[in-house]
Amino acid sequence: MTHQVHSFEPPERFVAGTVGEPGDRTFFLQARGGGRVVSVALEKVQVSLLAEKLEELLVEANKRFGVSLPEAPVLAVHDNEPLDTPVDEEFRVGTLGLAFDVDTSTVVIEAIEAGEAEVEIELEDDSSPEVDDEDEPDDDDDEPDDDLDRLRVRLTPEATRAFIDRARRVVAAGRPPCPLCGQPLDPAGHLCPRHNGYHR
Repeated sequence: MTHQVHSFEPPERFVAGTVGEPGDRTFFLQARGGGRVVSVALEKVQVSLLAEKLEELLVEANKRFGVSLPEAPVLAVHDNEPLDTPVDEEFRVGTLGLAFDVDTSTVVIEAIEAGEAEVEIELEDDSSPEVDDEDEPDDDDDEPDDDLDRLRVRLTPEATRAFIDRARRVVAAGRPPCPLCGQPLDPAGHLCPRHNGYHR
């Protein structure tokens, strides 16, 4: 079956968001542009890791190529809007790939569908900041994920910073951690392993 590439270069909007209540949230990446909306599901830890690696990519691009680092968006321009509805999951993400296109000074993010054999969360950074060929991820026909659907977006550094900012806020908006054990606190109660009756 032929794989499908949902390409937004650039998107009108690209955000991380959730559906559901804290403790039972499903995380999505959603791209909008050209009258299309594409939503792909992923894990909370993938969203957090993506934000972290994008930050590292911007810093590296600044060091190596002099790309100016945009400041975090001011409060007035934060994208706090919910995901566009209906949120129809195109696929679940198994691998995330990052690249920096030197020629256009843009960040390329690729979310690749989870294959049947994939059991762990990955974030590939096989396209280092010197990559400047937007089609490089698809050039090698021997790649094992060649028949998997993917979402590809191209962002300016400013749009990347805005994505990072929102992604971090989305991740932090879940259940607060227990100050003793670090596990999420449930509104209905919390069985803390640190309060098991054991005292030194």
